[in-house]
Amino acid sequence: MSLRELGKTGVKIPSIGLGCMGMSAYYGSFDEQENIKLLNRSIELGISGTPEYIRQACESSLKRLGVDCIDLYYQHRVDPNTPIEVTVGTLAELVKEGKIKYIGLSECSAATLRRAYKVHPIAAVQMEYSPWTLDIETNGIMEACRELGITIVAYSPLGRGFLTGKYKSIDDFEPDDFRRTVPRFQAWVLAQGDNIVAIPGTKKIKYLEENFEAVKIHLSSEELSEIRQIINSIEITGARYDENFMQMLNV
Repeated sequence: MSLRELGKTGVKIPSIGLGCMGMSAYYGSFDEQENIKLLNRSIELGISGTPEYIRQACESSLKRLGVDCIDLYYQHRVDPNTPIEVTVGTLAELVKEGKIKYIGLSECSAATLRRAYKVHPIAAVQMEYSPWTLDIETNGIMEACRELGITIVAYSPLGRGFLTGKYKSIDDFEPDDFRRTVPRFQAWVLAQGDNIVAIPGTKKIKYLEENFEAVKIHLSSEELSEIRQIINSIEITGARYDENFMQMLNV
C-alpha cells in the first residue's frame, strides 16, 4: 500500500482510504452485515462547536469505538456561531488529555484554517475534490494546506459517482482509452500533490478493491494534461448541495 504523511505528524497513512457516509445515509439502502465485511476487507487492504459539545461528542465516540484515544478527530463543518479559536482550543485540550492524537477540520475556508493553525497544528482538512469539483484549487485551501504542511483528505474523488460510468456508459470510450477505468480518476486526484489522500466511498467489496488499484497507476504528464484539458472544456452547472448545506461550506 502506498503511504503518505499525515500533515507534519510523522504518521504514515494510506493514499487511498474508505469513505463511510454511504454505509449509513444518503446513498440508498445498506446492509449492516455487508458493511462489516467491507470494513474488514478495507483493513486487510491497508486502511489503517462548542467546548461542551466537542467534549460530549468525543466521549461518545470513544465509548462507541471502545478505545482510549482517537487518532484523528475532525470537526465536521465549522460552527459559524463559535470562534474557531475556541473550538480548536478545546480540541487541543483533548490532545493534552490523551483522548485524541491529531486534529482535523472539514469544509473550512482558508482564512479559518490559518486562524485554527495558530491555536494548534491541524493535521488534515477534509474537502470535496475531484475532476468534477475543483473548488479547493481556487478558494485558497490547497495553497494554505501546502504552505502549512496539512494533508488534504479528498472526499467524493469520483464526483459522487458521476465519474464511475454509472450515469454515462464507458462504452463511449475506446477500449484502450485511459479515461475508461475508474481508478484513473482517483490517480489524478493523488497526482495533484503529495499532501493529498482520497477516501472514495462504496458499499461493495469489489468496488473497494477496484478503488485501491489507483495507487498502482502513475499518470504521465501528457495524460494529466489531457485530463485537465477535458476538465476545462466541460461546464459544470448547479451548486454542490442545496441552499442549507451550502451555507455550511467554506466557513
